[in-house]
Amino acid sequence: METEGAMRRVGVVGIIITDRGRVAARVQDILSQFGDMIVGRMGIPYRERDLAVIALIVDGTTDQVGALTGKLGQLPGVMVRSALAPPLAAAPLRREGEQNGGHAAGS
Repeated sequence: METEGAMRRVGVVGIIITDRGRVAARVQDILSQFGDMIVGRMGIPYRERDLAVIALIVDGTTDQVGALTGKLGQLPGVMVRSALAPPLAAAPLRREGEQNGGHAAGS
């Protein structure tokens, strides 16, 4: 799904579901389809208001995030908003114990 050369971006997707009983299974199906770009997820059932609130941390291209939010936004009773950080050069993952340029603390 990722276009060659497309820059990945980290962001947050906020989802509010106002009709949990009607669309929860469809929301879960869509999130599963995009699971490879979801870094973290927090879901809160707000029973007193019959709402569910989901916050996602995503890492993907703008096309991928747009496809996810577009599919979710088409569902009745689902509101979606996203915020993406500017594209950044990919940084190498740090290994445990490494800090500041790969030097271990105290080196």
